[in-house]
Amino acid sequence: FLRQKSTINLAKILITIVTIVWILHGIPFFLLSGIQITYGCFIYNSSFLNYILYFYYPILSGILPIIISTCFGILAYRNVRRIVRRQMPIRRRKFDQQLTAMILIRVIFLIITISPYVLERIYAVAFKTNHGILYDAIFTLIDDVAYSFYHINYAGSFYLFLISSKRFRRQVKYAFIQKFWEIFCTRRIHQSQIAPIAQSSISEDDF
Repeated sequence: FLRQKSTINLAKILITIVTIVWILHGIPFFLLSGIQITYGCFIYNSSFLNYILYFYYPILSGILPIIISTCFGILAYRNVRRIVRRQMPIRRRKFDQQLTAMILIRVIFLIITISPYVLERIYAVAFKTNHGILYDAIFTLIDDVAYSFYHINYAGSFYLFLISSKRFRRQVKYAFIQKFWEIFCTRRIHQSQIAPIAQSSISEDDF
């Protein structure tokens, strides 16, 4: 059912809707937040602060991505189990098993990298008070580490797939080494070629 509904036109429509929704969702952050010298960014609207504290960080940034990734991981696992029961080539089975392993590892990595940042942000928004210079320095360090982990989630997929899938490593090697080397050699050959210089004949009438 999902494969039948998955079309290019539907994907374009969903991408457009999601883009518009997230642009509209970001407008209140711009209007209802400010910057303090001591605490950095802060939200001065109490209603929007409650939304950030109880919905944005725990749901949109934490639980919802984990649930969606877990659901698709389970669907991929069930799909591979169904393929194994069928009479299919061994090569196809290996590819599907590698894909399932990549998805499951991605889900685990998502949970590990997102959870610290979500918990830290909830604590920061709920208990942002002045506890002293040492406390602020320690909390800033924790915030930077959690924020780095949060962005590793987006940058680490390539390396996870590179580690977990032999076929993916082979494709990367082909794309980055063989294809690049072919393009480089082709350019060197074109640059090394000597083009003949066209000499125009000058007649006596030109003088």
